[in-house]
Amino acid sequence: MPSNSEITTSQLSRLLGLPSAPTIIDVRTTEDFDADPRLLPAAQRRDYRTAPDWVAEFSGHDVVVVCQKGLKLSQGVTAWLRHEGISAENLDGGFEAWRSAGESLVKTGKLPPRDRAGRTVWVTRARPKVDRIACPWLIRRFVDPNAVFLFVGAGEVKAVAERFGATPFDIDDVFWSHRGERCTFDTMIEEFGLTSEPLDRLAAIIRGADTNRLDLVPQAAGFLAASLGLSRMYRDDLEQLDAGMLLYDAFYRWCRDAIEETHDWPSSQKPARGR
Repeated sequence: MPSNSEITTSQLSRLLGLPSAPTIIDVRTTEDFDADPRLLPAAQRRDYRTAPDWVAEFSGHDVVVVCQKGLKLSQGVTAWLRHEGISAENLDGGFEAWRSAGESLVKTGKLPPRDRAGRTVWVTRARPKVDRIACPWLIRRFVDPNAVFLFVGAGEVKAVAERFGATPFDIDDVFWSHRGERCTFDTMIEEFGLTSEPLDRLAAIIRGADTNRLDLVPQAAGFLAASLGLSRMYRDDLEQLDAGMLLYDAFYRWCRDAIEETHDWPSSQKPARGR
């Protein structure tokens, strides 16, 4: 008999990448995960066997639980979450249904190691403009919502990375950086396997703004102007990142849902003659 707390693949797909997206918990067995070590976007792995010990951590969150087929493991963990008063649903059909539908899956092979709190830690140059806001946005929305970002002096990025176990990005001679004419945001989309029409469309805007090729797409110039404006508004890089998340959320929604929409005010229709 089906669970009364299920969410379908199509329903969940519409929520991912948004600031209001649910927390996704992958409770597949080690054997199933090893057979396909990819994750739904922004998902985190947990052991279903110890669910009673950790479910309370998700108090106040909306949660979707994923196992291989959407049966006993995800339904059991969902029931434990709901027992704790947490809004939780299990993914109908599980990982197999998501994969069969051709939805995005994050490759975990290049995912940096996590710290003791289960977070990935990244480090880059201070005073971000475009790419160094774009990459954190992508990571927090699609890879690791709890990721930590350290902004330091340009000459200290690699040393900080080594001393603090962080992963450097958007500097010369590191893995997560520009490749040819493509920027670090492009690299992350490729390496994490996140290619999709909306993200590819957003990547072109970011690439044009970040590499001063403002003729690449019509939106690049305006995006650069907004990014530079944010950099002048905030002296604190983390405050700028928090503010910039909204900008990227808005452009992502445009790329996903609104590219055909126009704004026709003032109207070209002639006003009716008054008496």
